[in-house]
Amino acid sequence: MTRKSVTTVRVRYAETDQMGVAWHGNYIAWFEAGRTDWIRATGHSYRQLEEEGVLLPVLRVEAEYLKATRYDDVLMIETKLAGYDGVRVSFDYVVRDADGQCMAKGMTEHAFVSKSMKPMRLPRHRPDLHEVFLRGREA
Repeated sequence: MTRKSVTTVRVRYAETDQMGVAWHGNYIAWFEAGRTDWIRATGHSYRQLEEEGVLLPVLRVEAEYLKATRYDDVLMIETKLAGYDGVRVSFDYVVRDADGQCMAKGMTEHAFVSKSMKPMRLPRHRPDLHEVFLRGREA
């Protein structure tokens, strides 16, 4: 079981603003990339979950920007499971530059819902994935 995954991204020119700094909204997309890789590292995938009718909408997102990132910077998005109770799951993120400096931190909270957007308990619908999240929380 992976406690933490690391996703590498390179800041594209289109992701920067007039000041040459990565636009703040990109961090949310980079958090998603990290979360997707974390789930993939458990042997599962977002696509698989959605095909089975399990969705993970974002309930809350937080980001703290500590240092500016710029075009062509290589960033590592460290993602770890922060909490899980069977209905909700949260992840923490740390964005580091190639030298290991912390550039940003964040978190997202999600709910497990059906395609009709009704909350669902993951243990009932996917006991195998429930165990993965429990182990990730305890790791």
